Amino acid sequence: MSKGEAVTSFVLVHGAWCGGWIWKHVASALRAQGHDVRTPTLTGLGERAHLASPEVGLGTHVEDVVRVLEYDDVADVVLVGHSYGGMVVTGVCDRVPERLAQLVFLDAFVPRDGQSLHDLVPVGGARHNRELAEREGDGWRIPLEDEWRTASTEENLRWMNPRWTDHPLRCFEEPVRLTQPVGAGVPCSYVRCTANRETEDIFDPIAAGLGGDWRVYDLATVHTAMEAAPDQVAEVLLKIAGCEPTQRAVHS
Repeated sequence: MSKGEAVTSFVLVHGAWCGGWIWKHVASALRAQGHDVRTPTLTGLGERAHLASPEVGLGTHVEDVVRVLEYDDVADVVLVGHSYGGMVVTGVCDRVPERLAQLVFLDAFVPRDGQSLHDLVPVGGARHNRELAEREGDGWRIPLEDEWRTASTEENLRWMNPRWTDHPLRCFEEPVRLTQPVGAGVPCSYVRCTANRETEDIFDPIAAGLGGDWRVYDLATVHTAMEAAPDQVAEVLLKIAGCEPTQRAVHS
C-alpha cells in the first residue's frame, strides 16, 4: 500500500466449531495489502473453549463482536461472517450499524427477525443436532462429526483437526432479534461457494432468495473457503470493500 492510501478495517467472524484461527491465511493476505484485520474468537470456541457452558448462545456471540468494535473503537468496518457467523454479524449490524461500512456473508446464514439457525437448516437437521448433543455432548454441546472433519490438503487437516471444538447447542436454538431488516441500511454482499455438494441445499437457496439490492459473488471453492482458497477470499473481500490491491493478495 502506497503512502496516503486508505486503510480498511476488516472484522472476520468464524462459523461453528471453529475459532479466529480459521482466518489465519485470509488475514495474512489482507494485512499484506496494508489493511487492519481482526479475527475474534467467539465465547466457548477455539482458544476460548474453556468458557463454554449451556448458557452460551447467539446473543453471547453478538455481544462478543459488538464489544470488539466498541472497545477497539473501530468504524467503517467491513464485517464478514462465515456460515454460522452470518447469524452473528446480522445481530451485530442491528446493534451498531453506525460502525459498519459493508456487511459480507461468506456462504453464510442470513436470518430474519425471530429466526434461529435451526429454522434455516433442512428438515431433520435440528433434531439431529439435539440428539447428537444429548448423546455425546452432555445435552448442550454439539461435537463436530467425523464426516465434517475435512480439509483441502493433509497438511491443513493436521492443522485444523486439533483446533475444532464442540459448539454450544443454544447458539443454534436462540433466535436473532432485529429492530430493522437485515443490513439496517448497510450495503450487503453475499459470497457463494459453488463447489459445495455437502452444503449446497442450505446455502444455494439463501443466495438465490436475496433481494436485488444485494451484490452476489461466486467463488469456485468449498464451504470452508478460508482454508481451501484464502487468497481468493481475500481478493473478493478487497473487491467488495472497494480496495485496489497493490499486488495479487497472497498469504504468507
